[in-house]
Amino acid sequence: MLSLKPCEGAPPQWRLFKDGDYTITVDTRSGTPTLLLSIKIEPERTAQLTRQCPVWDGSPLTLDVRQTFPEGTVVRDYYSGQTDTVQNGQITLQPADSHGLLLLERAETHASAPFNWRNATVYFVLTDRFRNGDPTNDHSYGRHKDGMQEIGTFHGGDLRGLTSQLDYLQQLGVNALWISSPFEQIHGWVGGGTKGDFPHYAYHGYYTQDWTTLDANMGSEADLRALVDGAHQRGIRILFDVVMNHAGYATLEDMQEYQFGALYLSGAERQKILGDRWTNWRPAAGQSWHSFNDYINFSDSAAWEKWWGKKWIRTDIGDYDSPGFDDLTLSLAFLPDIKTESTTPSGLPVFYANKPDTKAKFIEGYTPRDYLTHWLSQWVHDYGIDGFRVDTAKNVELPAWQQLKTQASAALHEWKQANPDKALDDSPFWMTGEAWGHGVMKSDYYRYGFDAMINFDYQEQAAKAVDCLAEMGPVWQQMADKMQDFNVLSYLSSHDTRLFREGGDKAAELLLLSPGAVQIFYGDESARPFGPTGSDPLQGTRSDMNWQDVSGKSAAAVAHWQRISQFRARHPAIGAGQQTTLTLKHGYGFVRQYGDDTVMVVWAGRR
Repeated sequence: MLSLKPCEGAPPQWRLFKDGDYTITVDTRSGTPTLLLSIKIEPERTAQLTRQCPVWDGSPLTLDVRQTFPEGTVVRDYYSGQTDTVQNGQITLQPADSHGLLLLERAETHASAPFNWRNATVYFVLTDRFRNGDPTNDHSYGRHKDGMQEIGTFHGGDLRGLTSQLDYLQQLGVNALWISSPFEQIHGWVGGGTKGDFPHYAYHGYYTQDWTTLDANMGSEADLRALVDGAHQRGIRILFDVVMNHAGYATLEDMQEYQFGALYLSGAERQKILGDRWTNWRPAAGQSWHSFNDYINFSDSAAWEKWWGKKWIRTDIGDYDSPGFDDLTLSLAFLPDIKTESTTPSGLPVFYANKPDTKAKFIEGYTPRDYLTHWLSQWVHDYGIDGFRVDTAKNVELPAWQQLKTQASAALHEWKQANPDKALDDSPFWMTGEAWGHGVMKSDYYRYGFDAMINFDYQEQAAKAVDCLAEMGPVWQQMADKMQDFNVLSYLSSHDTRLFREGGDKAAELLLLSPGAVQIFYGDESARPFGPTGSDPLQGTRSDMNWQDVSGKSAAAVAHWQRISQFRARHPAIGAGQQTTLTLKHGYGFVRQYGDDTVMVVWAGRR
């Protein structure tokens, strides 16, 4: 009920983000009072500024470096290997097949610097789409191809495939590998896209149904150990993509296997339509892959209580608690929302009683949040997982993330103590998160366990600088200035936005010279093509890795990425340093310094 009674007590504390005239309106037309807030801002009068992109005629560059490299210092362009000695405060070097770049360091710099998460180069891979190392697991749980474009089916990539490409990643300068969630996913499929024009399996790892076991399509625990150990031997950390906000959909395969839910079909009719194995159903004329839902009785409360149980999830199925309308209780994409905020002991998910391969054990007093953080931390304890990339961070209450970070940190510390010969260093557990729209700001997430947040602004900022690297100057300067006490993870391409293919291999310098940690999406370096996508425009961003191009038509681009990324790995100043933008007669440049590490990067200009 809406009350017009004046408020009593202390007034609410408003945080004003912009100066202006605020108008507050209460709209009661829908039956639910809605608070509307609008602001009128007086536009600032700014002078029109026109920046011209530097133009380079291809000649050698003579640079004043006296403020960066002392007289007599031998300076090397890491990209080409050329050197020159500082004389009268100057050096002269010729950019060589580098789009006009000079990557300048002291010539006595011989190896990569100690690892620093603020300078991390993270390679994000959807394991299923990367490399098939074990074809025998391609059709686990009855999963099969659709015989069409294979938009949403499993393609065969697995942990062994990842391990086989660790040398490639090391040569690419990668020092952290973020893999899609390897945990057991829903076994069946749901309708894909808005039109239901393809079957959509959980190849991407976001429809988890058991956090205690590996998905059989990914491989065995021995495969996981080989991946982690092999990565660590090459100086590469392993990050798991983790989801605590939601579980996976109900599918025909899982309903049949674990005996939950109800159908409208029975007897001969069920046999005729669904056959012996329900997951083999295919749409008939006039149907789509969404049409399987027509056979399911979502109202049978007793049958659906055999699924997760009402203490675990909220959903519109059966008589479960309905999802809410705020970030913490909504049903994202109609997925079952896990009650991570609940303080009521839940026991194990109900259907786990029919799942003999689960490793989940009942723990007295545990809530869904307690089970999830315990299960996830156990992988860290057993295998030495170095960090998590947290999915849908804004859809779970912040204390849950702090609980996960605390437990995972303790688990990694224990693993390193027990495995001193395998531990890379004493770096603590690292956690980065996805909160849609987050940019370069030190938000509350950093107070609740996150070491970095994904920078959603960077993709479009970089797009504006494809034809003129100098356009990144103000962006990089602002980032370096702001991020002296926190970190972000910036990207160009992602599975949830688009593939960044503007400018060809110039994308390498746009990403790899950025302050803060950076994320390469698999195939950025080889211009992996957009794949079949159907009525879901994001599916095409998850195409198979184009290995044939790595040593073929994209070989020069891959070499360009390798060179800049290796330079980045040698110098923590790139990601973590303070930046000084240079005033040059020709071109654009900056100096970054972090402790004793100093680099100068110069771009000659556009040819």
